[in-house]
Amino acid sequence: MARRGQPKPDPLPNAEAHSRGFKQSRDARRNTLLEDYVELIADLIADGGEARQVDIAARLGVAQPTVGKALRRLGVAGLVVQKPYRGVFLTEAGQKIARESRLRHQTVEAFLRSLGVSSETARIDAEGIEHHVSDETLAAFRRAMAGGPEK
Repeated sequence: MARRGQPKPDPLPNAEAHSRGFKQSRDARRNTLLEDYVELIADLIADGGEARQVDIAARLGVAQPTVGKALRRLGVAGLVVQKPYRGVFLTEAGQKIARESRLRHQTVEAFLRSLGVSSETARIDAEGIEHHVSDETLAAFRRAMAGGPEK
């Protein structure tokens, strides 16, 4: 029920359309951890030539056994390979996901900064938003930042 002076809420969409939104959100939550890991591994490799389990744990703020379990899952998924005494490396599939995730993150972060959000807050907020934003919304962010026409 709308209160006086507030806009009336939109009616509920039909069940099929409504469920698509919830499914997209569930899929994004499922992929968040995977994307965070491969993006961080790519960043560590770019910065220092390798990604070690201890460094991944420190940057994610989790215990090394947690990282070990996640890396095994990523290995089974074909996204990483672990070399004894050498660290973790991304497969081509892992590199592709890392690039896509990094681009989404950079777009969201730049858009937030274009709205006047501080760099630090934009970086932190983008870390969560990047996993849930659609390609259509990312394109709209880019158009808005470029000053292009809205669709």
